[in-house]
Amino acid sequence: MTVAGLLAPAVRTAIAATLAGSGYIHARLYVDEYRSLPVVGPLFLLQASVSFAVAALLLIGMPPLLRLAAAGVALGALAGFAASRTVGVFGFTEHGLRPAPQALLSILAEAGTLLLLAVWQAVTFRRRGAASAAGAPVPWSATWSHGRRRRRPGTGR
Repeated sequence: MTVAGLLAPAVRTAIAATLAGSGYIHARLYVDEYRSLPVVGPLFLLQASVSFAVAALLLIGMPPLLRLAAAGVALGALAGFAASRTVGVFGFTEHGLRPAPQALLSILAEAGTLLLLAVWQAVTFRRRGAASAAGAPVPWSATWSHGRRRRRPGTGR
């Protein structure tokens, strides 16, 4: 097995781990502190549930729609964090990195998810470009079209 072949499962697992870590933090915050908040509490529970579900699915595979869902979950959590520190979310506001250390850990987990997704995307596009330039068949996992390769003009491939 090549280095790239070993790296792909490791990155996929790391993405799932950071997303699940964010979900765990939000679940604990819901149970310990935010359960009684009328709208914000259930949003913490929803974020935790979706994070766990997407993380579990990422362990199975990495189709583009699932990668987009993972990015959306991480961006949504970060946007909620920023909104709660500025304009408020349904009347709920917090200041700084409170509750500590959960706020900082959550930011790190969500930023890590986005960074690892960007690395995955960069490697995928680089591998796809190198394979098609060399005339080699492009594996389905490296394409957006789920295995339907585009034929290069004039080559019959």
